[in-house]
Amino acid sequence: MKNILRIALFLWLAIAHFAQAASSPTKPNIIVVLVDDMGFSDLGCYGSEIPTPNLDALARNGLRFTQFYNTGRCCPTRAALLTGLYSHQAGVGHMVNNQNVPGYVGHLNDTCVTLAEVLKPAGYFTAMTGKWHVGHEQGVTPSTRGFDRSLHAPAGGFYFPEAQRASLYLNGALIKNDDARLPKNWYSTDLWTTFGLKFIDEAIEAKKPFYLHLCHNAPHFPLQAPQADIAKFLGQYKIGWEEVRARRYARQLEMGIIDKKWASSPLPEAVKAWDKIPAKEQERFDHLMSVYAAVVNHMDKAIGDLVAGLKQRNVLDNTLILFMSDNGGNAESGANGRTDGDPATASSQWYCGESWAYAENTPFRLYKHFNHEGGISSPLIAHWPAGISAKNELRTQPGHLIDIMATAVDVAGAIYPKTFNGHAILPMEGRSLVPAFRNDPIQRDALFWEHEGNAAVRVGDLKLVRRSRTGTWELYDMKDDRTELHDLAATQLDKAKELTALWDAWAERAHVTPYPGAEAKAGKKAKATKDAGK
Repeated sequence: MKNILRIALFLWLAIAHFAQAASSPTKPNIIVVLVDDMGFSDLGCYGSEIPTPNLDALARNGLRFTQFYNTGRCCPTRAALLTGLYSHQAGVGHMVNNQNVPGYVGHLNDTCVTLAEVLKPAGYFTAMTGKWHVGHEQGVTPSTRGFDRSLHAPAGGFYFPEAQRASLYLNGALIKNDDARLPKNWYSTDLWTTFGLKFIDEAIEAKKPFYLHLCHNAPHFPLQAPQADIAKFLGQYKIGWEEVRARRYARQLEMGIIDKKWASSPLPEAVKAWDKIPAKEQERFDHLMSVYAAVVNHMDKAIGDLVAGLKQRNVLDNTLILFMSDNGGNAESGANGRTDGDPATASSQWYCGESWAYAENTPFRLYKHFNHEGGISSPLIAHWPAGISAKNELRTQPGHLIDIMATAVDVAGAIYPKTFNGHAILPMEGRSLVPAFRNDPIQRDALFWEHEGNAAVRVGDLKLVRRSRTGTWELYDMKDDRTELHDLAATQLDKAKELTALWDAWAERAHVTPYPGAEAKAGKKAKATKDAGK
């Protein structure tokens, strides 16, 4: 009888233990999806005519942020996203060449930690697929910065395996583009998702929550897509960039993405009116934007494959998905764009150029490289059924890539370290987005930017911004004039001076200065002149 009672007690305790474990909250899986060179208005749920049904569905069942920011350029954005620091603090203030000053060493430095390095000690299986571009050439790879598994490209610039720039590293080792472990005749947009799901399977088998850092090179140039994808869009863009932009602007107003007080910025001086373009050139431009649309549409299909894979594995509900772009639409190659070769092949070179970038960044001014809103504004979609109760809602709280680290630490219950591998680690610069998930404010003093001398600071609704290191500071009210058409610097001179001083102090603290090379000498001379005038 005593044995029976003991067995009964044991069974009761075991059942109670498993019941408690089943009811206890589990750490969420986290997936960050970063796309490359995509404009603010290029998704259907942000006003585009390009079909993006899978991202639209994530937005419909989650949140869209209307004032989320990147750094305006590829490498700095990746550094800020991975570390929760401003890019210069992490060593990647420009690109991946070492310019021998602290903010510009061209690789993630030893005073930062990556999301993988923070989440791994919290029990996460960490994986990365896609474009890396934060110092592979200097020995900084996903494998050396905390990722358990990775299939990465050192930079980007390819879609098909035949491309000259196509180089792949599996878990840190270079592999051939026709390696038996890869799908035959792969397209990079699909490849990153395929391996992301493979790595997720390993996490599930290991019974660990996972962090997947998925970085598409789409829709970065050279724009390339299967011919069948391109054919779906041919003829749709013969209405021209002004009409495409006007229709996107109207949809954004209807959706509440933008405020009716914000007038759409005018046609840039370098861009011709569509009705001044000869018919043959209109056909070329139509083809060009059709290729871009195909690349974005195929990227959305890959998002659909990812979501379907999560559903099949019964992990979608407790997976926080954050989707964003590394900078605004890209005007490189000028107003005429570039259309060399067949865009359905690996040897082609197609660039949208400024004319179509004007439409991609609706309703804002300027593009990639710049710190005006067209360069630094990104869509942000947040989807997490188990953690975000709101559905199909907008969030207007300003956010930034540096906030992703703080958000991950928050939802994962992770600890951001003060030291790592014997090095002191800089404190996080970002703030958790979790309050914004509930539609509460995000408390912060300011947001800052600098790239190639373009610079900005935003405090509340006021934004100070300039073009180039010698450019004149402009001041805008983001509440009434987010398209930056009415410069207030002359009428609010004291406020402009106050924000300039704030930016100067940040630039020194965050290793924006000293500038590299000849720019460093010019910067020191300007500072000496300024100091002498005090």
